[in-house]
Amino acid sequence: MVDDQMVNQVAFSGKRGEARAGGPGRPRAGHELPLLLFAGFRTLIDEVHGELARQGHPHARPAHGFALQAIGRDGAAASEVARRLGISKQAAGKTVDRLVALGYAERADDPADARRKLVRPTPRGLDLLARSAAVFDQLRARWAATLGEERLCAIEDDLRVVAAPGAFRLDAAGWIGGMN
Repeated sequence: MVDDQMVNQVAFSGKRGEARAGGPGRPRAGHELPLLLFAGFRTLIDEVHGELARQGHPHARPAHGFALQAIGRDGAAASEVARRLGISKQAAGKTVDRLVALGYAERADDPADARRKLVRPTPRGLDLLARSAAVFDQLRARWAATLGEERLCAIEDDLRVVAAPGAFRLDAAGWIGGMN
């Protein structure tokens, strides 16, 4: 939300939690599907980060989670983080700098190549990832309680069928921001 007047918000008919009026035969606008998928994604991400803030990670942002996933448990060079995220080396460097400043990552010598530096998650970074995974599990359980486990599984299965091969990548931040 940009401000309390919901500037730049897409308006849907109906209230949150209500299905749209009309049956399955009612034509629906094609532009609503990506907006609803994004709204579901945004709802989950916002709720995860609200809970992470309550659990001691108030400065964690969605981009930090993508970056920590790109770094991986064993670490990676900043150039590899950039490639995995689909962003420039400079943007990756700034992201790594922020993760280091927040205590989520550290720079270390690469044991295989003394000329190279690795970025590795710290125990705090690993804690952030573990907590976010647990919160995502809780939110999925809440969605299952609302929609029914069978229906939620069907939605997940159907999305796997229609999602493009290879579309599940960490470079969402670069793709959304047009940095590719």
